Amino acid sequence: MKNYLAVDTSGNHLCVIACKDGKISSVFLPDCAMKHSVSVMPAVDEALKGADMSLDECDFFAAVVGAGSFTGIRIGISVIKGFCLAYQKPALPVTSFDVMAYNKTNGKVLCLVDALHDCYYACGYDGEKVVYPPAYLTEEEVLALTNDGYALRGVSAMAIGEKTAVETVDPVQGLASAIEGLSAQNRFGELTALYVRKSSAELNLEEKQ
Repeated sequence: MKNYLAVDTSGNHLCVIACKDGKISSVFLPDCAMKHSVSVMPAVDEALKGADMSLDECDFFAAVVGAGSFTGIRIGISVIKGFCLAYQKPALPVTSFDVMAYNKTNGKVLCLVDALHDCYYACGYDGEKVVYPPAYLTEEEVLALTNDGYALRGVSAMAIGEKTAVETVDPVQGLASAIEGLSAQNRFGELTALYVRKSSAELNLEEKQ
């Protein structure tokens, strides 16, 4: 296992992982909405101290690139891009769907991010292979996919319909597992935000035009 620093600011939570020689030090703040910009660097410092590691010891840096909060995604990507540039190390993009899928990889799962108003960002996996590309789905469309054999998975508690269970996974363990899998596949590259749908501002502008 290579040494790395990873940041997830894509949702309400904040997750930072520092890994040195296979030892993981993590910081997880469950309710960090609208506070990522002021919380991420102290969390990075804390995680690095816990791993007894400095930034120049990292072999690569990773960021969750979405789907999720438009502002949060940009914060995490900016931080990690800065580290990559400063230390001339590669970047590993990880999606919020990867975080859920790599936590447990048996069978078909539909990974969900709450997009509010009974809508969801979704991506389907069979094992570690994407079989349903990222999409913006209504609750009815999500429920229809369960009839095709998809189990539902998220990083936070969600209620889909009246009786449909959504498995909740550990975002820290999920991120660590995704990084292990994706780095082994040499999936390094540009950190590009995954916006499954346009922002509210863009949609409002299009309506006016």
